[in-house]
Amino acid sequence: MNAQAAPIPSETAPAAPSEALAPDQLAELIATFTDATSRLQHTHESLRSEVARLEGELRETRGQLARARELAALGEMAAGIAHEIRNPLGSIKLYAKVLEDDLADRQSERLTAQKIARAVDGLNAVVGDVLAFSRELRLMHEPVEASELIGRAIECCADCIESASIKVTIASEPAITASADSVLAHQALVNVLRNACDAARESETPAIRISTGERTILDANGARRRMAMILIEDSGSGIPEAVRSRVFNPFFTTRATGTGLGLPIVHRILDAHDGRVSITNDAPTLGGARVELLFPLASAHTTSGEPAHDSNSNHHGEAA
Repeated sequence: MNAQAAPIPSETAPAAPSEALAPDQLAELIATFTDATSRLQHTHESLRSEVARLEGELRETRGQLARARELAALGEMAAGIAHEIRNPLGSIKLYAKVLEDDLADRQSERLTAQKIARAVDGLNAVVGDVLAFSRELRLMHEPVEASELIGRAIECCADCIESASIKVTIASEPAITASADSVLAHQALVNVLRNACDAARESETPAIRISTGERTILDANGARRRMAMILIEDSGSGIPEAVRSRVFNPFFTTRATGTGLGLPIVHRILDAHDGRVSITNDAPTLGGARVELLFPLASAHTTSGEPAHDSNSNHHGEAA
């Protein structure tokens, strides 16, 4: 009996034809693909922009860290020189006082002795600024309201504000509290405010605007940190591009008087707080310089150390 073999399917048999896409389905598929491609492109561009911004912040933070190390090294050298100068200055003032007393009956010579004493006082003030810049800063952290710091600084600078008829505007957000050494934070703010007064007095309508808020920055390790911000803007002519990179250098000043230590001291104080100070031109509201001070935000647990200030510190500071 012959068995009938089962048919073997052909490997070359044509597949069943697939159903063709309708025109509206094809259009919908293309639109979906185009939309997905557009969103991916937008996401890619956003990521590139964010990476560039973060890299810029990281470079700025590392630059501030490098500058802080340079200032610390220079401060040690300046402290040694200042101590060597202070001792003979004390002797000169003592001898000038003796001369002044001995010349009580010779008015013109007595006036010369008084001028020597005043010159010594001026040099002592410079030495005091150098020592304030160079001394080790050990902070007494405590919660400090930004509005309180601003109020105290304005009171301290009332003389230069009133003499130049400067209009001061305060735009503070509520409940901005920094973790800071209140004395040193006050000194930093006063130094910046006095500089703003000097710049504003040269404009036709002298004005200063102070505002507060919060900012998020990257630290040297790339971690995000929330900071309390105090922003000071003035109506002056701004800082020339040629000197802006040097304003934090010790003893550099564009003024006829001053030690050039005001802003370097501000930089040291903010660095000791693990904060930041930056200066830019073209303040949006007033057109002059724009100084941003960033302090750590106060937290529930605030660490304390020994006070960074002593009886010889110049808490009112010296404008750069």
